[in-house]
Amino acid sequence: MRAAGLKQAGDWKRRGSRGFLMAGLAVTLVTLTGGCGNQYRPVVSAINPVGPAGQPIKYAVAISNPSTYPNNVVTGLVTFVDVSGDTIISTPSLGGTSISSPLLGETGVAFPAPTTAGTATVAPAPVFVNPNYFVLSDSGSEAFVVNDQGSFTDFGVSSPTSVLTQNIVVTQVGGTPSGIQTFSLPTTGTTVFIPEPNPTPSLQSISELEIGAGPSLLQNLAVPNPVYVVGTDSALRVYGISSNGGAGTVYPIENTPVSIDTGNLIQVGTNPVYGVMTADGNRAFILNKGSGTVSVINVPSNGLDAGAPTITLPQIALAGGGTTTPNPVWADFATINSEMVVLNQGDGVHPGSLSVISIPLCNANTPVINPNCNATNPVDAAGFGTVLFTAPVGINPTMVSVLADGSRAYVVNQGTLPVGNSPGVEGSVSIVNLINEQVITIPAISNASVTLTASGTGSTPTEVYGHPNTIAATTGDPTGKVYVTSSDSKFLTVIETDTDTVDTHISLQGLGVRVLVNAK
Repeated sequence: MRAAGLKQAGDWKRRGSRGFLMAGLAVTLVTLTGGCGNQYRPVVSAINPVGPAGQPIKYAVAISNPSTYPNNVVTGLVTFVDVSGDTIISTPSLGGTSISSPLLGETGVAFPAPTTAGTATVAPAPVFVNPNYFVLSDSGSEAFVVNDQGSFTDFGVSSPTSVLTQNIVVTQVGGTPSGIQTFSLPTTGTTVFIPEPNPTPSLQSISELEIGAGPSLLQNLAVPNPVYVVGTDSALRVYGISSNGGAGTVYPIENTPVSIDTGNLIQVGTNPVYGVMTADGNRAFILNKGSGTVSVINVPSNGLDAGAPTITLPQIALAGGGTTTPNPVWADFATINSEMVVLNQGDGVHPGSLSVISIPLCNANTPVINPNCNATNPVDAAGFGTVLFTAPVGINPTMVSVLADGSRAYVVNQGTLPVGNSPGVEGSVSIVNLINEQVITIPAISNASVTLTASGTGSTPTEVYGHPNTIAATTGDPTGKVYVTSSDSKFLTVIETDTDTVDTHISLQGLGVRVLVNAK
């Protein structure tokens, strides 16, 4: 009864309060509506909703080869994939609408001659078979492709739907390119470098092309046995790597104007095969496969780094005892961690490894350690060149890609392709956690029923298809994506980074050559 009485009293108070409130409102309304003259009516302005800023659109761009050597009769393809939904946007052919004369000035280039129809000269049908080298500009806005027959093309990436086959121009650059690199230089803008390891020593060079209304040859830089050009956008200089399998030499290529500084050639390790430069352009790292080392170049000083000129990579321990040389072949940066990861191929029969190296430089945030830090030529900070840890990966690793958040490195292990009666060794993808040093593996399957025809898709949805050869990782919300091509598979494998599992496989209509993303 007491409880009921309290409840009733409470109800009455609430009802009474509401009654007094209603009465007060009535009096107020009478007061407002009384009197004469125009009455004020408030104006309500609609507020447009303000959402988050638009996010940059990310694309995965994959080059594929519908036909295989020596029966190369179908032009290569480029497939644009929307990262957010893993849907194909377009798949234009690399066979363009016109072919120019050889740019590199070399003889012996086999190419069909134009035919004459009446008074007009008709160019032969464009042929771009067997594409084998593909890069994106540092900004991710333009793509460049060459093949081993000396064909070259470039196209924009920002608007894939506007990239049509008839708009892709193929240029015959001649020679036998061994790669392609591109940087935006202060004097020439977007500049393409093509190493030309011609069998004739006098023709060995690095060709410099300017990209404007169309590619034009600026010059051939005399570099013997060129294998790669290392640089980044707006760098003080870039470097051409020369290697004949023995002691390597790095050729500084100045950009004001573009020319080789022959008085400052830099000697590096044995058989250099690859290199990377930090985004700020302060350090370049040359991977010496033959000596199992990394040569460090101070770019502002244009010489070997004073504090750590050479980083020695650890030997790879074998399961049955003994060790093998690391044989580094690829590298990438975990910039947010001030780290570089170096992929060690090993002997190609046993598992390789991934070495994580600390590469901090002095900056404004470390005045106690480096009170005299020079922003234009920063010295090495404490721990520079230290190998933090080395993780095991799979057999015959070929490429590594690091997430921009510095959390994980993704490695493609090609395994070994079947030869004769040998079935080969299946490949895999190794995922190395850069924080806790743990490694997980996603197996690959190369059975023809799932690698060459669409009918095989979905039969092994959790595995990578083929013997993987290239990889590209990008962050995202709610999940980042990792894209994998294989030289014996017509599918692009997609891995989601929130679970590190295979999400889907996308048909490329050709064997995978390389995949890149326009933003990390």
